[in-house]
Amino acid sequence: MLVINLALVSQTRQITASQLTRVAAALQKQAIRDFAPIWNIHATVDAFDSLHDVPPGYWPMIVKDDIQQPGAAGVHLDHNGQPLSLIEYSDSWSLTASHEMLEMLGDPGGNRLVAGQSPKPGQGVVEFLVEVADPSEAPENGYTINGLLVSDFFTPHFYDPVAAPGVRYSFTGTVDGPRKILSGGYISWHEPVSDHWWQQVWFGTQEPVFRDLGRLTARAGSLRSAIDSRTETISRIANSGPQSALFATALTRTAAVKEATAARADRWSGRIEELQSQPVVEGTWEDGE
Repeated sequence: MLVINLALVSQTRQITASQLTRVAAALQKQAIRDFAPIWNIHATVDAFDSLHDVPPGYWPMIVKDDIQQPGAAGVHLDHNGQPLSLIEYSDSWSLTASHEMLEMLGDPGGNRLVAGQSPKPGQGVVEFLVEVADPSEAPENGYTINGLLVSDFFTPHFYDPVAAPGVRYSFTGTVDGPRKILSGGYISWHEPVSDHWWQQVWFGTQEPVFRDLGRLTARAGSLRSAIDSRTETISRIANSGPQSALFATALTRTAAVKEATAARADRWSGRIEELQSQPVVEGTWEDGE
């Protein structure tokens, strides 16, 4: 079994070493416990102090204060065709990092297309861009791990031709049918007859709306980079995350987790002091050599 190794690196002074390792641990749990059983893609997530510490073979995820351009955030390919992601810092940066990790794992190259029936009436079969976290990307659709907010993601059944009872379309279950989006999310596809790219988006409207992006005539990176740049995905998540009710809940849970871990750490420290200050008898033996 091949395992993908991800490196989480902070290039902002707003993230402490403790915060970095806590988010890395939450992402590791999400990758192993939640994502791998559904997608059969296995990954590790480790925190590193700087890019100079990242060993060969790791895909970096870099958190920065200022990405400079909205389109620069997200997953890109380096000069050797290996993925890396730039994550815009916000108070809810664990959500953004989770989003980027999931999409990096789901489609490292950012160009995977899956055929299916278009959500737009009359279009027929189109080619969907695989972006596992976009249809339910809004903070309200996420969940918490170790008290930290992380992103929901869809399952391979998201592209099924019809809905079926008992089928899971996203990890949290908030997506209840194939090719459906939730408020704050979107989906992108290529319509082969016109050669146009289309989206169904649900940003600040009562219902989802369709928009024609036109033909993609040139791109510097992957299809996902081009689409995310047009949609400003990561900046939107970074800005909306701290305002969400679920993020406020996550803060409360984070405080509870910290209280529990502090109490456990104190007990561990006390036990270690006992072991160091008293003779330790691990077992009694007789008649041996």
